Amino acid sequence: MSPLSQRERMQIPRQAMPEQEPEVRAGNFEEVALGLTWELAQLEADRCLQCGKPRCIDGCPVGVQIPQFIMALREGDLLAAVEAMKARNNLPAICGRVCPQESQCEANCILAKKGQAVAIGRLERYVGDFALREQACPPVPAPATGRKVAVVGSGPAGLTCAVDLAKFGHKVTIFESLHLPGGVLVYGIPEFRLPKSLIQAEIQAATECLGIEIRTDHVIGNTYTLNELLKEYDAVFLGTGAGLPSFMRIPGINLNGVMSANEFLTRVNLMKGYRFPEYDTPVKVGQRVAVIGAGNVAMDAARSALRLQTMRGRRNGGGPGEVHIIYRRSRDEVPAREEEFHHAEQEGVIFDFLTNPVAIQGDEKGRAKTLRCIRMQLGEPDASGRRSPIAIEGSEFETEMDTVIFALGTSPNPIVFNNAAGLERSRHGTVIADNETGRTMKPGVWAGGDVVTGAATVISAMGAGKRAAADIHKFLSDEGLFNVG
Repeated sequence: MSPLSQRERMQIPRQAMPEQEPEVRAGNFEEVALGLTWELAQLEADRCLQCGKPRCIDGCPVGVQIPQFIMALREGDLLAAVEAMKARNNLPAICGRVCPQESQCEANCILAKKGQAVAIGRLERYVGDFALREQACPPVPAPATGRKVAVVGSGPAGLTCAVDLAKFGHKVTIFESLHLPGGVLVYGIPEFRLPKSLIQAEIQAATECLGIEIRTDHVIGNTYTLNELLKEYDAVFLGTGAGLPSFMRIPGINLNGVMSANEFLTRVNLMKGYRFPEYDTPVKVGQRVAVIGAGNVAMDAARSALRLQTMRGRRNGGGPGEVHIIYRRSRDEVPAREEEFHHAEQEGVIFDFLTNPVAIQGDEKGRAKTLRCIRMQLGEPDASGRRSPIAIEGSEFETEMDTVIFALGTSPNPIVFNNAAGLERSRHGTVIADNETGRTMKPGVWAGGDVVTGAATVISAMGAGKRAAADIHKFLSDEGLFNVG
């Protein structure tokens, strides 16, 4: 069969992702997006124009050779597609599910100028899932260098840095504070977006082939300090993320039934709330839930709460509950991915735009009962370019809410700074590090990901881990700079 012309490729529509129906998935924690079939993946791969100067690569924080892996997929050589992918991305099955491709690689696709971009993320997921099924290992590492590196945190930044350093031939040990590796991937993202079994399989595939040791239940700053690590290891990379939640300073935040999205999602994920009723863990949500904020974490919290309501209602014979997302700006300013907003809306989450809480009121037992809010209007744009919300005088009202979840951003946990003199942090609590190299002000210590930038994307954290690994390798290869401990 003769190859397709460019015109023919441009006429192929973007292939829709098969999904669970909204009314079905709202009552379970199974994965919403079901993945492309082989036939759909082939059709989508055929849409790629194989540009002479592929700008899609420029939009990828880790520089995946996108045309190469898509061409290999198109030709049916999936092992070559895996090889092309894993040359730059060690976690393709994860990235294909949670990365905001629409604002990164796909935003640069030439097809996006006049229509819909190639579904790069969905093809990445397809290749990543194949790699897990076939247990395809990453490239063979270089000969052992005798150098030892400690990586603190097993989230996207730490995993990427660790794998790249191991490929260079260094001995790598990852220290993780929780009982499972994965960081925000495992405690912060719901099962219906990123299954736990897939996370563990991807981490195992990325680390075991390279001999990377993972030590869980190690809190750096407590179990060991940074200075203690530097006595044993030649370099340290901090990828501890940003897990300290933010709250509004309003009355009632200490009432029972009020929590952060971090706490809520951690309980759902690590205490297996998503496996109700097999695990009836203390993840309690009421009949009327308010989630404050409209980012991706807010969508995750709202959709998780909705599922718990539905599952418990079906088991216990209770009536349907309500989950509201309360956001002080309008629909146009919602920071969450469009796909996540769309899925939440389909599933029945209620959106209260131009609304801001001013107080939480409780009952005689100290439990949240009522949320007092005020109507907002949009004024002039703020420093980020979004229009600033302004309270409308005299517009306060009350609504019954027995669970209030704050999803207003996070900052790094300060415990890592214990006995770490020389490790400088910004006024926001983030580690000060060079953006290109990850070097901190403390000799022998690098940092990257959310601990440096504040809460951001999985792929941007991976990019930081990759850049830091390259600089750590350069540092360890320079005998004149070696002894820093």
